[in-house]
Amino acid sequence: MDRPHRPDLDRPHPRHLPPERTGRLRVPARFSTALGYDAVGLPHEHGERALACLPRAGCVFGDDLRWWWIVPAGSHIGVVWPPSSAYAVGGRLTDPSWTRTHRPHPAGDRPRLIHAPRTGSPYTPPIPLYFLTCRLAGSAPRWTPDPVG
Repeated sequence: MDRPHRPDLDRPHPRHLPPERTGRLRVPARFSTALGYDAVGLPHEHGERALACLPRAGCVFGDDLRWWWIVPAGSHIGVVWPPSSAYAVGGRLTDPSWTRTHRPHPAGDRPRLIHAPRTGSPYTPPIPLYFLTCRLAGSAPRWTPDPVG
C-alpha cells in the first residue's frame, strides 16, 4: 500500500535560498524548549536598549542587521508585530539573497548568541517584548480576538 506523500513541515526549503541564508537559530542544549520556539527580530540599533529595558531576557542572537529574541512558539498569534520587527516561525531565518550584499565570508554575518540567562528558560516573555517593540517602532499595539493572528 502506498503512503501519501507528506511534505516535511519542519524542514526549510533550501532550494529557494542560498545555503548561507537558510538556517535555524540554535538554542543552547542546556535549555529546554518544550514549548517550541520562534524568534522576534528587532533592528540592531534597538538591541541594547531593549535588553536593558526588559525585566527578563532569554536567549538573544545578533548579527549586523538584527537582534533575535527567542520567544515561545505561537507568540505571533493574535498580535500584529510592528513593521520594523521580523518574526521567524521556528527560529528559521530565511533572508532572501537580494536583501543583503554579498560578503566574502557569509558565515561571519550569521546571528550568534549574544545573551543567555544563567539559569531558567531560554524564552523572553513575549508580551513585554511586544509592547517594547511597539514603543521603539512608534506604533500602537494591535491585537485581534481572532486566534489566527
